[in-house]
Amino acid sequence: MSDINTARPDRMVSARDLFGIDSDLQVPAFSERDEHVPEIDAVYRFNPAVTLAILAGFTRDRRVMVQGLHGTGKSTHIEQVAARLNWPCVRVNLDGHISRLDLVGKDAVVLRDGQQVTEFQEGIVPWALQRPVALIFDEYDAGRPDVMFVIQRILERDGKFTLMDQNKVLTPHPFFRLFATANTVGLGNLNGLYHGAQRLNHAQIDRWNIVASLNYLAADEEVAIVQARVPSLANEAGKALVQQMVAVADLTRKGFAAGDLSTLMSPRTVITWAENLEIFNDAALAFRLSFVNKCDEAERPVVAEYFQRCFDRELDESYQLTGDAR
Repeated sequence: MSDINTARPDRMVSARDLFGIDSDLQVPAFSERDEHVPEIDAVYRFNPAVTLAILAGFTRDRRVMVQGLHGTGKSTHIEQVAARLNWPCVRVNLDGHISRLDLVGKDAVVLRDGQQVTEFQEGIVPWALQRPVALIFDEYDAGRPDVMFVIQRILERDGKFTLMDQNKVLTPHPFFRLFATANTVGLGNLNGLYHGAQRLNHAQIDRWNIVASLNYLAADEEVAIVQARVPSLANEAGKALVQQMVAVADLTRKGFAAGDLSTLMSPRTVITWAENLEIFNDAALAFRLSFVNKCDEAERPVVAEYFQRCFDRELDESYQLTGDAR
């Protein structure tokens, strides 16, 4: 893609052919990639319903929010759809350090012809708004109030954005797209799991056209992902071991839902456990270092019980992997 400012999608692709979704949706895409297009992850597993929602965002300029627990791959899901469409994509994490000036822009001192001059440096929002870019706001429900009201401007149907300091009104590029990910859909930190999550006013949530929910994968799919990420476990012995690991993760999720645990194992944590397994060659040690030590001390006996039920051995027992499981 030679010039991101003037580039436009130049072909249509089938959602059925590209993602295996039972839909006749035709999606605009680019023939060429540029530096802003995410790299394709060949082993990524797509959720059909969430993928269709994201594709609707790219096709019909819908504002799409993807909600779900941590580690489900919400942001990555959007990025991987964009990667297969060759669509430029930029992620912004709305942590406490992101300010209104970061999003809108600010005056900065620059060197011009040997002279120091002050000029306006546009922020990420006006930059992306004028280009065929998919802008993703990560941790949307953790944004500061002043930041959220900046975003609210571009959630309107026409999406025009006013730069007050420049006396300029920006009209969005016809192929600018907006996405967000959130843990709580603006309901706040109800279960104590997401400290820093804010309650968002309903008027802002109402401006999102599509809200998709991304839950944890089925056990067999999660096993396949872990094996794909850790090739040393991509054999029959490794599969049996990963099945035990995923079973432990599932018990922590059920324990969290029942109120027995204050934290849970995400698919990301299972992958980390498998990667640490390669380093330490000990399932119990890798489990302690990957997850158990993150838990409240009062809850660790419960987690140890989950491990014992799935591995048929005590967590404190050293367990060395055989060569067949590597």
